[in-house]
Amino acid sequence: MFVEEKTGLIEEIDKLVAKYGNTRSSLLPILHEIQKKYRYISDFAQQEIAKRLKIHPVEVYSVISFYSFLNSEPKGRNLVRICKSIVCDMKGKDAIVKALERELGIKIGETTPDKKITLEYLNCMGLCDHAPAMAINDRVYTDLTPEKAVELVNNIK
Repeated sequence: MFVEEKTGLIEEIDKLVAKYGNTRSSLLPILHEIQKKYRYISDFAQQEIAKRLKIHPVEVYSVISFYSFLNSEPKGRNLVRICKSIVCDMKGKDAIVKALERELGIKIGETTPDKKITLEYLNCMGLCDHAPAMAINDRVYTDLTPEKAVELVNNIK
């Protein structure tokens, strides 16, 4: 990370601490905003947030690793997440995953070389009555077929 990027990130964290406060309960809203702006929460950001909230960096990382919507590693501009519940399994999730992997040329957990799309699993989305389901960024799609899933992903390529 370049000095200019670090300076900008420090300023952003300082603004968020001023907005949400410097207590432990401010951690999740601050992480959420950093994630929203930078698409992930770098090690440097984790250290700086921990410093300002006077908590150990391991606490920051443990929160990030607990929540699937927070990332400690860079992801693609678009996150394609396939629900991996047992109901989605039973209703054809594997065929959808294979179709998406074939279409994108990557496996689950990987990002396309152009950094446009990251493909990953997501724990139960709570949409079992409309399984299989997937989310593209913040939008949820249900009652999927392999063809419909590929069409949706091609719309963001």
